[in-house]
Amino acid sequence: MKRRVELGLLHSRSGSYALMSKASLTGALAAIDAVNADAGLPVYFTSVQRDPCGNADAYGPLCEEILRDSSARHVVGCVTSLSRKEVIPSLEKLDGTLWYPLPYEGFEASDRVIYTHACPNQHLLPLLDWAMPAHGRRVYLTGSNYIWGWEINRLARMTIVEAGGVVLGERYLPIGATDVERMIDEIRVSCPDFVLNSLVGASSYAFLRAYHALSLTDPRFTPERCPMLSCNLTECEFPPLGAAAEGLISAGPYFRGISGWQGQIDFGSSHEAASYGAVTELARLLAHHGPGSEHLPLAQLLAGAGGMVDAGTHHTRLPVIIAQVRNGAFEVIQNRGIVVGDPFLSRDVGTAATPLRVVS
Repeated sequence: MKRRVELGLLHSRSGSYALMSKASLTGALAAIDAVNADAGLPVYFTSVQRDPCGNADAYGPLCEEILRDSSARHVVGCVTSLSRKEVIPSLEKLDGTLWYPLPYEGFEASDRVIYTHACPNQHLLPLLDWAMPAHGRRVYLTGSNYIWGWEINRLARMTIVEAGGVVLGERYLPIGATDVERMIDEIRVSCPDFVLNSLVGASSYAFLRAYHALSLTDPRFTPERCPMLSCNLTECEFPPLGAAAEGLISAGPYFRGISGWQGQIDFGSSHEAASYGAVTELARLLAHHGPGSEHLPLAQLLAGAGGMVDAGTHHTRLPVIIAQVRNGAFEVIQNRGIVVGDPFLSRDVGTAATPLRVVS
């Protein structure tokens, strides 16, 4: 007999980054169906869903509502790093855990969060390590004006300068803003070797469309001459881009059609795959520990259970793949194999990773 376990799902179905959020929700729902249909697992998930509608201020209260008004102790969701940080006080207050399935900027290891997508040593650093020898070290940086954009560009700037390169420009837009003309003008004048795009959602789509238009009138900005790079754009965001996605180079743990991560299921994007992995790994842990284990502290839930989550940092081992959009689909440029998540980049300086709690 399967035991019923309520599972919180916190995803925006509207707003400027809805495509990413819907992809994450699709993966979580597919995993719930798979767990519930698996006779070998003693767990039956029922979802408790809330929709913040892309409003960052709504994530914390809705997470608290899930934990207060249901028996769910685990929540899968959030898209932006801002929304992740907004829910941590609710998790601490009501003894919950967030499974966060989106790429993020690193330098965090909360005892209330499990990170099932990539951090910088699994996306940004391999991407720059490939791009600078291939294209050059004169770089233009863009980003959304919050922690993801700030931290990704800070780390990129440090890495580029240490490699003898130069950052020609660095511009930010508020989340959802689409006024990209100044960025495009600066890129036209500075003529970098490549552009690192850390914009999110609608801002990123407007920027990519404008950059594609620039490439049609000026051959200096074709993908061959000055490619666009990203650590967070996946296939789920192709619809609003159309031809503007062509030539985009991205780093991530999965691209559509590549088998090996999370089994042989053909996911629509890495966002789906990371959410699917979060739900199935939770089911495995609950099966391992037995009835009532959904209420265990996270340290106890992970202890002695093996699996995909590092008990010290709450990050995962992931494939590191660099791919480029060609004829409407990502094609692998380089596969670096499995890399252990190192959120503090401690292995680069020869020290052990030290888990930190997020101060709320």
